[in-house]
Amino acid sequence: MTSEAHHYEQFRENVAGRANVETTPELVAYYRELERFEAGALWTVANKIEPWEPASTSVPVLWRYHDLREHVLRSVALVTPEKAGRRVIYLNNPGRRDVSAAVGWLYSGLQVMNPGECASTHRHSASALRFIMEGQGAYTIVDGHKMTLGANDFVLTPNGTWHEHGVDAAGTPCIWQDGLDIPFVNAMEANFYEVHPELHQAVGYPVDDATATWSGTALLPHGHGWNKPYSPLFKYEWGPTYEALQRLCGATEGSPFDGVLMHYINPITGGPVMPTIGASMQMLRPGFHSRAHRHTGSTVYQVAKGQGHSVIGGQRFDWQERDIFCVPSWAWHEHANGSATDDACLFSFHDLPVMHALRLYREEALHDHGGHQPVAASR
Repeated sequence: MTSEAHHYEQFRENVAGRANVETTPELVAYYRELERFEAGALWTVANKIEPWEPASTSVPVLWRYHDLREHVLRSVALVTPEKAGRRVIYLNNPGRRDVSAAVGWLYSGLQVMNPGECASTHRHSASALRFIMEGQGAYTIVDGHKMTLGANDFVLTPNGTWHEHGVDAAGTPCIWQDGLDIPFVNAMEANFYEVHPELHQAVGYPVDDATATWSGTALLPHGHGWNKPYSPLFKYEWGPTYEALQRLCGATEGSPFDGVLMHYINPITGGPVMPTIGASMQMLRPGFHSRAHRHTGSTVYQVAKGQGHSVIGGQRFDWQERDIFCVPSWAWHEHANGSATDDACLFSFHDLPVMHALRLYREEALHDHGGHQPVAASR
């Protein structure tokens, strides 16, 4: 078989119902003719573009915080927020370098700011979130709502909202993880970016008013008038989140796959915080080792508390606080707490709102090997 003939039948499958056309000189000539008109025969690519199951180009990756922190801080001396727009070190998945994604269609990066610094106000079609890793005095302003931020707090900057980030002059150097759906919005060819005409926006509400208004447990403010497709509770604080996990831990055994898992929600709808990005926090009890499962949708995890390991696609990744790792779509994964006396907590953001909205979500448990993957390698 010539290399050209192989090119046209490399995706053949000898299975009933699948494309299985043997190449002939006459067909090769036919394919060449079609290519002249920017067209092609579906049967030469059908098995590629319609796989039996999801075939992610993403690979599992663990980004260790102690490896990256020094390089993130070094950027402070090299570029200013004014010149860089945002001083960020982004996380690059080897299988997704062409779209600068951490996994699937999700972007992640580590942003650093010094006391007294503030990035200019901007907005874009991509939805974004921040998870504070270290430092004091950080804040975000979203459409005039200013929120003060501490370690393990989680804040939204939904698509189309004016937002800026900074650190108070009396604060300390701050680092946080940015999570966005930039690759997804770019794939939809729908991304816009705009800089505020005055570079900075005015604060139009009392500081932390969103938390005061919307964080009441099972309480909805009267006459709220909120009708936007994202959560009005822009900031989700670590203290109440961890307390809620502890309470739930006392009331349930939790999931055999995820431990005690809770989802951040829009307090009005009970749905995800944003239409394209969801976020969750889970607690792994001391000594807990989950069973393996897989599902459609990509996930970026950050260790909020504790230490342990995850097995993803047969590879073991040992993690500790502030490390970040990813799980590609349809990859087997399981998590284990490395402590016999203390719990571990994993923050995550993911594209599950898209999977559910488009009815593309599917989940499967691993039944072999007692529900655990054989480990082929450790990272």
